[in-house]
Amino acid sequence: MNNRKDALYAAPLDGEWEKSSFSFGSSDNCVLIMPISGGVAFGDSKARDLDGALRFTDEEMLAHILAVKAGQYDHLIPDGTEL
Repeated sequence: MNNRKDALYAAPLDGEWEKSSFSFGSSDNCVLIMPISGGVAFGDSKARDLDGALRFTDEEMLAHILAVKAGQYDHLIPDGTEL
């Protein structure tokens, strides 16, 4: 890893997790995100040990958001799936 990624993975997860608005109601099947210094952490509500959360720099997160908005991953959504 590089220094920026090392710093992200060393950052404590002591903020508030936010649940995706696309998660289903009160289900435990949720994507969680937390802003951290220099980026964001992604967690899975089913994985109670959220120290294993994936972490992305601000630039990586922006690149991902722009790709999703541009439809780059639409081919991965099964036909007939409603969001």
